Amino acid sequence: MESSDMGEEGTPQYHQANPDTMSKDAEQKDRDFRKKLNRDAREIVSNSIHKGVKLIVHRPEYVLENEQEYASLSNELMPIVREIAKKTLPLLEHETSSEFARNHYYGSKFQADSVAYRDFRYFAKKRPPTESPSLVVGLRIDESASMAAFGRLEAAKRAILAVYEFCQICNIPILIYGDTADVSRLEQMSIYAYADCDKVDANDRFRLMGIRARSNNRDGMALRIMADRLAASSQQTKLLISISDGQPKAMDDYTGSYAIQDMQQTIAEYERKGITFLAAAIGQDKDVINHIYGNERFLDITNLTELPAKLVRIIARYV
Repeated sequence: MESSDMGEEGTPQYHQANPDTMSKDAEQKDRDFRKKLNRDAREIVSNSIHKGVKLIVHRPEYVLENEQEYASLSNELMPIVREIAKKTLPLLEHETSSEFARNHYYGSKFQADSVAYRDFRYFAKKRPPTESPSLVVGLRIDESASMAAFGRLEAAKRAILAVYEFCQICNIPILIYGDTADVSRLEQMSIYAYADCDKVDANDRFRLMGIRARSNNRDGMALRIMADRLAASSQQTKLLISISDGQPKAMDDYTGSYAIQDMQQTIAEYERKGITFLAAAIGQDKDVINHIYGNERFLDITNLTELPAKLVRIIARYV
């Protein structure tokens, strides 16, 4: 199968489209990872208003049709992604090389404020680029039924694919979860772990093609689970982008001002823990999303051609 990327001379790279059946050991590791995702997610919401909500975290499979859809979309989008990556990589390298580790006995930068401690650790050294990545990205996808209207789902897939491949090129850890609510009485909240930085898989790009318009949406619960995962990461900058087409609405009464208040309280709580939120609006309810998140956290990505430049500005601001 042709890869999404090209070699130095523009020649396609290939990988096996139908790999061998997963070993029993690998299958067990997948089951264990899925159980861990469920256990962690339930623990995260155990002290919130979502405590009693029946939650299941899925790790979606992918099929040949997903690979074919990915190949079609990536042929269209990869030139945009590569162009923005070329502009962004120097920013990331500069940011990493300009970070200083304080309290050393020797170094290239004298820290006058350290003299007061009288321990002779008066210098700072530049951190090597490999010491610590500076950015982790979380991408939350609203998979409510309304996403099926007016080409919103297709626009979301393009944006998600572009962000995912951009992060792969720039070596930025990424977490991509979709969510919906009220699939059944036994599954009131559904999380779909398409890509997870704790279990990196090159086939995640095909899983992304399984994103669907499903049922209702319980945004605050999804944001809380993802924000808590990001807050535990070692990266200095933690960016959580929510792609949605409207306001939260789930049974029995998760709607209106009650749901909006929950979302805003969740955002405030995790901003104090170092999470930076960004709301990416797809659809007709941009004003509602803007109201929930605030102007400083609002991004309109309805037109995908605008995404690369906006993404550069985001990374340049937050790395």
